[in-house]
Amino acid sequence: MDSEGIEARRKRMKPSMDEEEMEVGDRTGLEIVEKEGTETNIVGSEEVELSITNILDKIEHFTQMVSELLESGKTMFKELSNEFEERLITIHKEQVEKWQEEIKELRLLDVSNEEESAILHNARFVLQNPHIDS
Repeated sequence: MDSEGIEARRKRMKPSMDEEEMEVGDRTGLEIVEKEGTETNIVGSEEVELSITNILDKIEHFTQMVSELLESGKTMFKELSNEFEERLITIHKEQVEKWQEEIKELRLLDVSNEEESAILHNARFVLQNPHIDS
């Protein structure tokens, strides 16, 4: 609202001298308070001010609760992240160990197969050439 509109509104809201004298003892209506010549604030009754204070308290309480929830959520996610990381590392380690064991078994099987293949090869040679031993 421009300064002319504020001035006109203030003049409309300002009670006449008679009305002002009648309201001095009983101030339950709104008042216009001018600050530093340029700002205008509306000040209400004590009941309204108390209600506003209660709402502001609720806002502060809610903001604090949200802040605490954010912090506990961050902590929870950090703990979950750490547990997830540890579990994933454990799964990886177990799987690698399992595959390393399979590799070891395959090598042992390969050595055994090579030995048996050598024995069979020698047996074939002996069977194909029976006169060499004699």
